[in-house]
Amino acid sequence: MDDRQLEGLARQLGERLLAAGVLAATAESCTGGWIAKCLTDVAGSSAWFDRGFVTYSNAAKQEMLGVREETLAGQGAVSESTVREMVAGCLARSRAGVAVAVSGIAGPSGATPGKPVGTVWLAWGVRGGDVRTERRLYAGDRDAVRRQTVARAIAGLGEILG
Repeated sequence: MDDRQLEGLARQLGERLLAAGVLAATAESCTGGWIAKCLTDVAGSSAWFDRGFVTYSNAAKQEMLGVREETLAGQGAVSESTVREMVAGCLARSRAGVAVAVSGIAGPSGATPGKPVGTVWLAWGVRGGDVRTERRLYAGDRDAVRRQTVARAIAGLGEILG
């Protein structure tokens, strides 16, 4: 997916959020703020985007989003439990009605047993409602893994809106 296609996804999401009167927020690790960048590239996004948290380190995940040390020690940063806690923290620390959280191994290093390069966990949450999670294994180099994660994160926000 190229930049133009990402912009189109972000624009469509913004239109849906604006129509629903809902703000979005992001909690990002492996994408380093790229999801928030795509959303805020859309003119007028301040009407539907609240904030983004870039929590690349485990300490940042704990301090900014309230991810428990026990979760990180027991499950790792790239896990369903961690992204669930990230999205919950994102919603608790923002005015957003919907949020996305991502954590993954974009490479070229960082793989561990059972978590190869390209492993990404995503979570989407609705304030006072559902949390959906998904594990993806993306192919390609660091940029490709991150770009695919950004696209899936934005698409998933649209899906959780209903």
